[in-house]
Amino acid sequence: MMLSAAGFVDSALGLDCDAKRGPVAHHRFSPYTFNGGTVLAIAGEDFSIVASDTRLSEDYAIHTRDSPKCYKLTDKTVIGCSGFHGDCLTLTKIIEAKLKMYKHSNNKMMSSGAIAAMLSTILYSRRFFPYYVYNIIGGLDEEGKGAVYSFDPVGSYQRDTFKAGGSASAMLQPLLDNQVGLKNMQNVDHVALSLEKALQLVKDVFISAAERDVYTGDALKICIITKDGIREESFSLRRD
Repeated sequence: MMLSAAGFVDSALGLDCDAKRGPVAHHRFSPYTFNGGTVLAIAGEDFSIVASDTRLSEDYAIHTRDSPKCYKLTDKTVIGCSGFHGDCLTLTKIIEAKLKMYKHSNNKMMSSGAIAAMLSTILYSRRFFPYYVYNIIGGLDEEGKGAVYSFDPVGSYQRDTFKAGGSASAMLQPLLDNQVGLKNMQNVDHVALSLEKALQLVKDVFISAAERDVYTGDALKICIITKDGIREESFSLRRD
């Protein structure tokens, strides 16, 4: 009579061959990971603001405290990207390469609206294996007015006046709806948002987000786009 190796080992270890074994755990590879972070954009009459925090984390580990998510594309356009950091870097490099080709071919820079349309086609071309990125574009349109474009992962986009994306977007968007959009507000004068008020509002909402969202914090980078170019400001947030 022949004994199987498994039966011999079980008998030698004093294990019952008929004992029920637990379920086998399968560890699957995932091409995505969430690195947190929050981006926000507000459009005014003659300006746009794109802001983001600088924390880059994964689960409960902080990789770096100095990783802004705002990327300058032209002198009138900035894109905010959050989500999987690897996809953010890849996507912004592709956009920058296409902008250089456009400039060499047409001897001018692409407008903010054209960049938004181009990004839509880039995202849609990867719809079966999409970039894990929340994209918001802020800039000035052809008439010099502020413009904000928000995207879903597969390329659908729309023009907005204000938009938040990323890990704390569920907290920031209601504040923007109330303070900028004045949604469902009664007996309120709808006046144009000034640059100074918009800047203070951006700082306030990020301070609030850093108090509640573990993936948002460390510092705030603000890009202010006007007809004179892009100006950057930094503001400290909580670091714990």
